[in-house]
Amino acid sequence: MKIEPSGKVLGATVTGIDLAQPLGEADFRAILRALGEHGVLCFPGQRLEANAFARFGAMFGDLEVNVANQFHEPGHPEVMILSNMTRDGRPLGLSDAGQGWHTDMSYSKEVALANVLHALKVPVRDGRPLGDTQFRNMHAAYEDLPADLKARLAGRTATHDFAKFWDMMRARPGSTRPPLTAEQRARKPPVSQPIFRVHPITGRPVLYCNPGYAVRIDGMDEAESAALLEVLFAHQARDKYFYAHSWREGDLLMWDNIGTTHNAVPDYRPDEPRYMRRVQVMATRDYARLLA
Repeated sequence: MKIEPSGKVLGATVTGIDLAQPLGEADFRAILRALGEHGVLCFPGQRLEANAFARFGAMFGDLEVNVANQFHEPGHPEVMILSNMTRDGRPLGLSDAGQGWHTDMSYSKEVALANVLHALKVPVRDGRPLGDTQFRNMHAAYEDLPADLKARLAGRTATHDFAKFWDMMRARPGSTRPPLTAEQRARKPPVSQPIFRVHPITGRPVLYCNPGYAVRIDGMDEAESAALLEVLFAHQARDKYFYAHSWREGDLLMWDNIGTTHNAVPDYRPDEPRYMRRVQVMATRDYARLLA
């Protein structure tokens, strides 16, 4: 196995490994370490079925079953389908997943370590792949915050709400997302998260406050909270933290959900098919001990 860094603020390409086969311990540790170091890992040219895909993700932590859970592989509720394709007039997957800057599962008491996507069909126009996934580096964003702002927000928490992002997506023209049911909302009530969080792999602090789910800073009045959230959101949006992945069919992309934010670019039409599998890896293991 070879890990080749992108030379950019995030990203590395991992070759010489077949993820359809069970992962050995040495390769597992190397991938985990690389995830913390590079944030976004691309394994090109992977061919694997849903069970092998889920097995790979489950090496790194428990797999989440999405609260909406509309679209998943048969027999694998943990393997979500992201797609704009239809069959007999019915959608095969969630078509607008991740379209807006966010961190998956920040709305959950138990946070996610990583997201894993496998591209089975990628839209292409004029020879160029569409539907990039974009990232921002929250290790670097934390490091660059002014010292007085770090001191002001040290130990502070912010409330994150699953409904914020879902309702934002529903409000977009052409959205097919249904409203959340009362039961779905009850299963994911708002939670408080530290604004600065120690990363479980690197041991370094990250800025953990994303515009997709963070709704207010706890213990502040509304005006002060809103103003500070705008400062944090604008700071992390700087170009110096930005990295984009351009997809090819067979790419398996694994990214750090604690040390990055991400955004899916919807630059393809309904007649330009896209089909991906996704698993969400929860941070349920002692990663520092695993790498010791």
